[in-house]
Amino acid sequence: MTLPHVPDPIPGDAASVDAIEHVIVPRIRDIGDFEVHRALPAAERQMIGSFIFFDRFGPVIMKAGQGVDVRPHPHIGLATVTWLFDGTIYHRDSLGSEQAIAPGELNWMTAGKGIVHSERTPALERASGQNYFGLQSWVALPKKFEETSPGFEHVGQDRLPLLVDGGRKVQVIAGSLFGETSPVKTHSDLFYADVRLDARARLPIGAEHEERGLYLVSGEIEIAGRVFEAGKLIALKPRAEVIVTALEASHFMLLGGEPMDGPRHIWWNFVSSSQEKIEAAKNEWRTGKFSMVPGDDKEFIPLPA
Repeated sequence: MTLPHVPDPIPGDAASVDAIEHVIVPRIRDIGDFEVHRALPAAERQMIGSFIFFDRFGPVIMKAGQGVDVRPHPHIGLATVTWLFDGTIYHRDSLGSEQAIAPGELNWMTAGKGIVHSERTPALERASGQNYFGLQSWVALPKKFEETSPGFEHVGQDRLPLLVDGGRKVQVIAGSLFGETSPVKTHSDLFYADVRLDARARLPIGAEHEERGLYLVSGEIEIAGRVFEAGKLIALKPRAEVIVTALEASHFMLLGGEPMDGPRHIWWNFVSSSQEKIEAAKNEWRTGKFSMVPGDDKEFIPLPA
């Protein structure tokens, strides 16, 4: 299937001026060996669709002997979405899942009523060193699924829909976009895609999804006469017809979907429509009631003070 036709620009189209609702500049956090850039949640808005957390980590060069060690920690009320541009991470969780993830592959972990996982650099890559660059996002679960059983799904690159047409390449990671649907199971109407545009290529973003965002990984783009450089999260206005023009070779993520069914409480690694459920999860982690991770149960991240 080809990507949508890009209409010729209409001179004096004033409606395009209203295409952008917010431009979010991520907060930078130093977590030891590298920085993360956190775009969601933000002061401007908590979520775009059901996406409630959006972190970019790297790019960073890990020397031989260095690695990432995210020790076992718990989640409730969300799904974690790991997407890499460079490097390899090894995932383990309390269900017994073990999975290396490489660029172009998807790890989707549904926490539901509770799960514990760790993410570490595999032994071979730790010994040799590697470049490390990617995204981790969280998708809040609708109220009726917050207590669902936890699950984990890995989807290889060959199973994710890829649309290539006229200097445009779109990989549909989750949900549905441009008539294609990812095989990963989600609990709400959402979309998530990796987009690469050649210089001067253009891509329309339809208005079928109410909430839409664009995170520019690299390059420079133009939307409705405004120019954006890498590192910004752009929240688009509902129902606005948007055309993205790449001023140079550019790479960005598209994300969003239906609005969440109410606000969410977020504390540490917990997301819920109920503050009481978060307090209960805090107490369960503090008192050791969560199941631990087979093969990685010698250490854990303590509950923050």
